[in-house]
Amino acid sequence: MPTPPGWYPDPGVPSLERWWDGTAWTAHTRMPGGGEEQGAGGARHGSGGGTAGGGKDGRNGGLLAVFAVGVALVVAVAVGVTLLGDDEAGTRPSATGGDTPPPSTPAAAEGGTGATPSGTPGQDATVLVDQLNGITLPIPDGWEIPRSTTDGNVTMSTTDTYECPGDSGRFCPWGRVTTRTVTDTDETSPRALAEQDISRAADTMYEENAVGDRLYGRIVSHTVVTSGPAVVANRSGYLVRWQVRTKHGPGGYVQSLVFPSARGSESPVVVRFAFDKGPESRTVPPGMMDTITEGIRPIGDVSGGVGSSIGP
Repeated sequence: MPTPPGWYPDPGVPSLERWWDGTAWTAHTRMPGGGEEQGAGGARHGSGGGTAGGGKDGRNGGLLAVFAVGVALVVAVAVGVTLLGDDEAGTRPSATGGDTPPPSTPAAAEGGTGATPSGTPGQDATVLVDQLNGITLPIPDGWEIPRSTTDGNVTMSTTDTYECPGDSGRFCPWGRVTTRTVTDTDETSPRALAEQDISRAADTMYEENAVGDRLYGRIVSHTVVTSGPAVVANRSGYLVRWQVRTKHGPGGYVQSLVFPSARGSESPVVVRFAFDKGPESRTVPPGMMDTITEGIRPIGDVSGGVGSSIGP
C-alpha cells in the first residue's frame, strides 16, 4: 500500500518532521506539531515575507505556486485515501528514505550499534552456526551469541562477565570461543597451523584486541598445557593449549584448534578458545574446551546430540 503524503518524523533528525510526498522524502522539514517549515538549505516557508524579487508579479507568482501545490496535495491525498481504504495499521514511510517499507519494530529501525553482528538472527539457541565453514558448535548452558563483536568472527561467550583486570571501565566474559577460516598462508597441516596460531590467539585474547585495547595489560609468561591430534566434525585436526599469565589479573587458558572445513575446498578452520581464570565458582573449567570440541558437527549432522548434555 502506498503511504499517503504527510508530515512524519524525520529519519535523520527525530526532533523534526519531514514531508513525505507519497513516493519519497522531500527537503521540507518543520518542528513537530506544525512549527515553522524549512526547505532545502534551511530556507524557511510559510511565515510572512514576499518573494526575493518583490513586487506584484512576484506576489502573483507566489500565489499561483501555492495554489498549484495545494491542488497537487489534494489530489495526492485523495489518491492515497482511496488506495489505503480503511487501513488501520497506520503504515508509515521508511525511516531510511525512498519508498522502502519501514521496519516493523523500533529495534529494527535503530539498526544496532554499527558493530559486526555475530551468528545468525533467529537461529537455534543451542548451537553456534558457522555457515562459511559448514559447522556448528554446541552452546553450553550459561553461554550466548553476543549481539556484536569487534573482529567480525563467529563468536559465543559466557553470559556472566566481570570487570576487566586492566580497565575498570570495561567488562570481560569469563569464556570466549571464535571460529575463522585460515586464509593468510598456503600451509594446510593442522598441526603446523595450530602451533603457528596459538601465539596469535594468545595475543588477540590477552595482549591487544582487534580495536587496540589492552584489557589484561600484557602476557608475562605462558606454559604449554597440552597439544596433540583431535578428530573434529569427522576430520583429523590438531590442538595446542596454553596457560598464560598476564600483567593485570591471573590470566587464563587459550587454545587453537585447527581442522579442515566441512565444505568446499576444505580450507583449514581455526577455533580459538579463551577462558579467564578467577574464583573457582566463576572460572570456566578448561575441560569445557574438550566438551565443545567433541560437540562440533557438520551443518545438518545432529548425531551425538549437538547442543545437549553440556554442563554449566
